Amino acid sequence: DSTISTADEPITDADPLARAILRVANQRDKAAFAELFSHFMPKIRAFGLQRLNQQGLAMDLVQETMTLVWTKAHLYNADKGSVATWVFTIMRNQCFDMLRRIQHNREDAFGDDIWPIYDVAVSQESGPDHKLTSKLLAHLDALPLPQRQVVQGIYMQELTQQELADALKVPIGTIKSRLRLGLEKLKSFLETQHD
Repeated sequence: DSTISTADEPITDADPLARAILRVANQRDKAAFAELFSHFMPKIRAFGLQRLNQQGLAMDLVQETMTLVWTKAHLYNADKGSVATWVFTIMRNQCFDMLRRIQHNREDAFGDDIWPIYDVAVSQESGPDHKLTSKLLAHLDALPLPQRQVVQGIYMQELTQQELADALKVPIGTIKSRLRLGLEKLKSFLETQHD
């Protein structure tokens, strides 16, 4: 059985990507994951832009694909193909899932459903509806600090998820889940007000 065993199998010497995936699988090696990330990120992003037509969605595809690469590295089997083939299969599956979610419900495909509320609020600031923005901001204080930092960073300071992850020194997945939780809570606050 020649599935992954140890990181010093001779076959991997020829292939730096295979070496890296083994280090991720066997030792949860972050430096090896960084190598994989920097190798695949531009390719996944280009594929995402082509299929999803949106920079933000393309970066979501990068994050979701590479998160799965990290969590499922132990499932990679060199006998069934190269690391690139394996990663691109994950990427295509994620892309199909994303397209399905977009088709299924365009508005809340990625937890971005607070944007329309926020955009309306900003575009009407001069009118009577400027209260909506302050309502939204008033509820920010009700969020736990980690979620509040992420929502403020992305929606007010216009930072990218990666910039926030670097600034807060947490993984990008943590930023994504804090953002989703924060937006869900804000949305529920707003819905209770509209009822």
